[in-house]
Amino acid sequence: MKLKKMLSVMAAGALMSGSVYAGSIGYITKSATNSGWMMINQGAADAAQEAGVDLVTVGPAFQGDLSSQLEVFENLVAQGVDAIGIAPVDSSGVAPAVNDAMDAGIPVVAIDTGVSGAAVTSFVATDNYAVAKVQGAVAATLINDGDAIIYVTGNQAQSTGQERRNGFVEAFKTARPNSEILEVPTEWDSNQAQEGVEAILNSRSDIKMVANAWDGGTMGAKAAMENLGLGAGDIKLVGFDGATDAIEAMDKGWVHADTAQMLYQMGYQGIKAAVAASQGKDVSPRIDTGFFLVTPSTSGAYKDLVGIK
Repeated sequence: MKLKKMLSVMAAGALMSGSVYAGSIGYITKSATNSGWMMINQGAADAAQEAGVDLVTVGPAFQGDLSSQLEVFENLVAQGVDAIGIAPVDSSGVAPAVNDAMDAGIPVVAIDTGVSGAAVTSFVATDNYAVAKVQGAVAATLINDGDAIIYVTGNQAQSTGQERRNGFVEAFKTARPNSEILEVPTEWDSNQAQEGVEAILNSRSDIKMVANAWDGGTMGAKAAMENLGLGAGDIKLVGFDGATDAIEAMDKGWVHADTAQMLYQMGYQGIKAAVAASQGKDVSPRIDTGFFLVTPSTSGAYKDLVGIK
């Protein structure tokens, strides 16, 4: 079946093809394998378990696969789940489906990425623009004005990618107006990040830093450096997410700063809001899950906070 080929069911109280019981929450994630998304997904699962509801967790085969995400969304609506938590792969592309669900009385909570063109019950996420400005300001302190850097973007069809890029560039250029930023466009694909960074590093010997819109990009940049025979610290890496693999790389000298989202809390608070809305309770329309600036001197405190061993 097309649906089985395009989607992976990652955890479920009920499968897409089965019946959905009262007290069921649909959760449409972006990834089951990305390090950061695994932390978000665990938070979602724990919130559902605490609330005693079934969590129907599904996601697109690829993070940018809008058509399969819409197919999943429509199936959840048709099966009558009590609420839906969704991490949109396309902020405007999911809007018609979100409107249909809300019109049918099914609360929709956007997690990590907002929805453009439709009102949701709640938006649970980092303030990506504000945190990216912190990332840009911190990155600027690690180089001299005039030094060239690479910035690996996220998907620019998503509000998350747009806000992180805009916040970073604004803050960085304010502090380092004479520094060139060479952009590597991606759709949250670490392979795209690796290939793009490696191509620039092959042609430019003056790059002092690679900053990234997410830690999949950070790890892709690290892989590119390793492929070219570069070692930890030869080019500074700056991340965004606080994913386990990036923090481990920081401890080995590769990553110099990382604006960490509270990833577990994003999933936990998102599903908690979905459950509350399904029960007719008031839910805040915007829940900011905060961030933590991780540096080599604060990585220990961060790991203790989020449970990284």
